[in-house]
Amino acid sequence: MNTITRSVSGLASAAALTVAALVLGAGPAAADDWPVQQPNSPIYVFETHDFLTPGDVDFWNPLINRARLTSPYGNSTRIVCAGFHGVTTNCVQADADGNPHELKRLPFNFPNVSGSGAPGGGVSHWVYPGFIPGIS
Repeated sequence: MNTITRSVSGLASAAALTVAALVLGAGPAAADDWPVQQPNSPIYVFETHDFLTPGDVDFWNPLINRARLTSPYGNSTRIVCAGFHGVTTNCVQADADGNPHELKRLPFNFPNVSGSGAPGGGVSHWVYPGFIPGIS
């Protein structure tokens, strides 16, 4: 073997080992956790199933100011949220296996056109991670 062939072969071997180490070392992604009520905390935790989903006619009415959820599970799996002074700050939803996934809060309650001037921006539109491309 000449020097160039050995160098290319060595680089290929090193690259293969690096990729293998990254893949093997990655392991499963860390799961999200359920919100837990902490003693003496002003942040309250509650379980809910009161979201408007795309299957509800009111979901599409821009004058209805209720929390919306875009998720492959709708309201059918466990949803636990946390809030502060009447404003929901985060929500977590179970997948089909019961594993928690933190929902993503849109910057406004699409398609609602009212309520954004309320404290905390009003009620929100929550999206299951990865369900809508670009929102993860």
